[in-house]
Amino acid sequence: MARSQETETQTPAPSPQQAPGTLGVGMVGYAFMGAAHSQGWRTAGHVFDLPLRPALAAICGRDRAAVDAAAARHGWAAAETDWRALIARDDVQLIDICTPGDSHAEIAIAALEAGKHVLCEKPLANTVAEAEAMVRAAEAASARGQVAIVGFNYRKVPALSFARQLIAEGRLGPLRHVRATYLQDWLVDPASPLTWRLKREHAGSGALGDLGAHIVDLAQYLTGELLTGVSAVAETFVRQRPLLAGAPAGLVGGADTVERGEVTVDDAAIFTGRLASGALASFEATRMAAGRKNALRLEINGERGSLAFDLERLNELSFHDHTEPAATAGFRRILVTEPDHPYLEAWWPPGHGLGYEHTFVHQVRDVVHTIADGTAPVPSFADGLQVQRVLAAVEESAAKNSVHTPVPSSDLRR
Repeated sequence: MARSQETETQTPAPSPQQAPGTLGVGMVGYAFMGAAHSQGWRTAGHVFDLPLRPALAAICGRDRAAVDAAAARHGWAAAETDWRALIARDDVQLIDICTPGDSHAEIAIAALEAGKHVLCEKPLANTVAEAEAMVRAAEAASARGQVAIVGFNYRKVPALSFARQLIAEGRLGPLRHVRATYLQDWLVDPASPLTWRLKREHAGSGALGDLGAHIVDLAQYLTGELLTGVSAVAETFVRQRPLLAGAPAGLVGGADTVERGEVTVDDAAIFTGRLASGALASFEATRMAAGRKNALRLEINGERGSLAFDLERLNELSFHDHTEPAATAGFRRILVTEPDHPYLEAWWPPGHGLGYEHTFVHQVRDVVHTIADGTAPVPSFADGLQVQRVLAAVEESAAKNSVHTPVPSSDLRR
């Protein structure tokens, strides 16, 4: 996600109306997540038979030269340097927010109040209070027929969607344990620069919000249960880093090796939790695991069986049916590429795997159908708020020497 707000006031140029049957999209942000979301908007209509055709109306960022280059590279028809002007465009019906968390609430609420649909990257906000304000705005907008969705893209991995189906069908029986880890290594080097992701005022938290939000959401999404309480530890291993020099490249970018600044977020967080049914859960989120580039792993154990998933083998699901005879029972590999598997009816012949970018294509498919069909948004802003409450409880527990901390219940989540 890129910082893409603009403080300069500009008079927006007149914007054209969208043709009937199209969904005009305006995106705020053009870096890592902006590129991924652009891929989704560009591609979905060429793969799936959509009820509305996404039109990449305009992309927004503070730097005129950079945002013009991003528009040309990713296929956007126009560029803006003020997100307020983007919201005001007549050819934009949906605002896609790919900025750091400190701007999510302001942009999303303004867009919803202006009558736009909203897709907002995770985590929903930097604080519970901001997330609650976003949910209130989403509820008011829903009464007007608008949609507000949070972008937990890993829900859209076909293997994970299929895992949810198996669990919902009772194939694992009563659940006992959930294990979730998300490991990266891009901060192992103490010389890695102080990007916005390491500043609390911009990112809200560190590995906890960046990575932990995904695995908390997946644990609740797959099991259909909410976390009721957590016990946590968190640590910042490198407390000062070189100041960033120039524009970031990827996650890190270049650094000035002389001047240093304070890291104000966690490098790693580990916590245990309990689901509403009594099942236990453990979570590990770190950006300090040497050799782990984007290692997201999940295992769910039940009375009747187990499921395991590894993002580095994202077309596969491991399934153990514990009701089979012990002599032949064991984990078996399911290659999730059949047309009967989620999302795969529109893709390639069986055995031809998909990748990370396809999760954003599937996200666009679901957003467009939600808008056209008038169905409830999933994952909703209320789902994002629930994750935010878990993250806040984790931080509170870690600050209080790992004391068990309840997660406030909510009737806002579906």
